[in-house]
Amino acid sequence: MSIAENILRFRENIPSKVTLVAVSKTKPVSDLMEAYETGQRIFGENKIQEMTDKWEEMPKDIQWHMIGHVQTNKVKYMAPYVNLIHAVDRLKLIKEVNKQAAANNRVIDILIQVKIAREDSKFGMDVQETVKLFEENTLKNYPHVNVVGLMGMATFTDNEEQVSAEFELLEGLFLRFRESANLTILSSGMSGDYKLAIDHGSTMIRVGSSIFGAR
Repeated sequence: MSIAENILRFRENIPSKVTLVAVSKTKPVSDLMEAYETGQRIFGENKIQEMTDKWEEMPKDIQWHMIGHVQTNKVKYMAPYVNLIHAVDRLKLIKEVNKQAAANNRVIDILIQVKIAREDSKFGMDVQETVKLFEENTLKNYPHVNVVGLMGMATFTDNEEQVSAEFELLEGLFLRFRESANLTILSSGMSGDYKLAIDHGSTMIRVGSSIFGAR
């Protein structure tokens, strides 16, 4: 199937309340434009320089989501235009996003990445750190950062019970702080597990290979 056909298939098969982020990392602009022509306007990248190059070249009505692990010294390059940063996993990064957003007269939307997977390779705040962040209202000190939700990545495994349990943990945190912290986005689920994620409250899925093919 073509990129356009894959996009349309996903739109038909996911609930209307779920936002589709087309994960376009490593893919050429021509592939992104094929998705764009179907009406796709949200693209996810995991390298700031690659995202910036595409932002400069492509139409300006696109929303750019940074979904990869972020180095603090690279935040300044995306601060002028990024729409949402998914993988905010430490207070040091929140401080830097706040600083660079202020320098650009912006308030930047972010998601707190929670470590729900058992894999050591996954990033994220642990559950206790996340609870403390919201209960102590630490974020009030950073007026140029707007936390709009949570993000999590489940363990890469065929064990659906484990994946479901991890998504359930993330959903529980989201529901716990949704009203008090005004959270609206739960970003969980990728090509292999997005259906389970949606079953556990995901409002935003990040899909790459099922749209653009293998990398």
